[in-house]
Amino acid sequence: MSDIERTEFDTGALPAPSQTRPGGELSPTPQPGDGEAELSLRPRSLREFIGQPKVRSQLDLVLGGAKARGVAPDHVLLAGPPGLGKTTMAMIIAQELGSSVRMTSGPALERAGDLAAMLSNLIEGDVLFIDEIHRMARPAEEMLYMAMEDFRIDVIVGKGPGATSIPIELPQFTLVGATTRAGMLTGPLRDRFGFTAQMEFYDTLDLTRVVTRAAGILGVTVTDDAAVEIASRSRGTPRIANRLLRRVRDYAEVEGDGIITVEVARSALEIFDVDELGLDRLDRAVLDALVRGHNGGPVGVNTLAVAVGEESSTVEEVCEPYLVRAGMVSRTPRGRTATPAAWRHLGVEQPADR
Repeated sequence: MSDIERTEFDTGALPAPSQTRPGGELSPTPQPGDGEAELSLRPRSLREFIGQPKVRSQLDLVLGGAKARGVAPDHVLLAGPPGLGKTTMAMIIAQELGSSVRMTSGPALERAGDLAAMLSNLIEGDVLFIDEIHRMARPAEEMLYMAMEDFRIDVIVGKGPGATSIPIELPQFTLVGATTRAGMLTGPLRDRFGFTAQMEFYDTLDLTRVVTRAAGILGVTVTDDAAVEIASRSRGTPRIANRLLRRVRDYAEVEGDGIITVEVARSALEIFDVDELGLDRLDRAVLDALVRGHNGGPVGVNTLAVAVGEESSTVEEVCEPYLVRAGMVSRTPRGRTATPAAWRHLGVEQPADR
């Protein structure tokens, strides 16, 4: 099994191609000849990372203490919604320690042998990053317990009465786990992490800094008002901010002179169906089905999914979290209901009995 199972990163920067060294580990810093400007959008140090001030200060203490003692830091759990920089933070941890990072994901670890193969290839001080760690198979998770605590694993060879257990000593490493659903982690696994960081959504000010920094690296001229406009429509997520910036850049280069003004940003985002609150076509379709189709609810998520032609999991996991956070949808025991803000956003008069 390849040491690197994922090359799309959970990050506040744009996705970048994996940079590998001999042996399959991922280099936390770009290598000579990378070439792509997008690659440098990924922050490479805690100082360069924008936002998450509490997490950065806590992590700086954890890493600083470990370096002062000359030992591997405690295992780190990064929890939070997608797109906030969990994978970037894992790469920064490796960079700060001067180590290599090996990357995989929970769904890729289907058997204990998959995890054993990766653990046995680690070297002293390595950082092992497991994305979506809550989706690991149970046999692999149980093997991970001993690896995290005692830096050893027992590999079972053979079956039945003739099976034998072979102990394998592991070098000291740091496990960095990332999860979008911390509540789905089992208690024994969660308790073995020495430090848990909760990544929060970004405010408009920090997202404006993300957009401005990315525009500078990409060589795009963006006015202050345009940066704020893009940031305010990014749903509190750096990944979305960078994606919108690239789409606005395309529009500015094709339809204009390449300079992103606030008027250019608004025109581009209108073409790409992103409104002033960051809602896209599917978000508005869900609101429309709830308000116009069912008079504001309550409506079950399966009914809404049928109304908009999507899977219920898509509505529940992609659209609903932001609509609830934006104060437009409420979840009740009877179903989803539209708030007054949803009626106003769609320009529909709310009945007196709603």
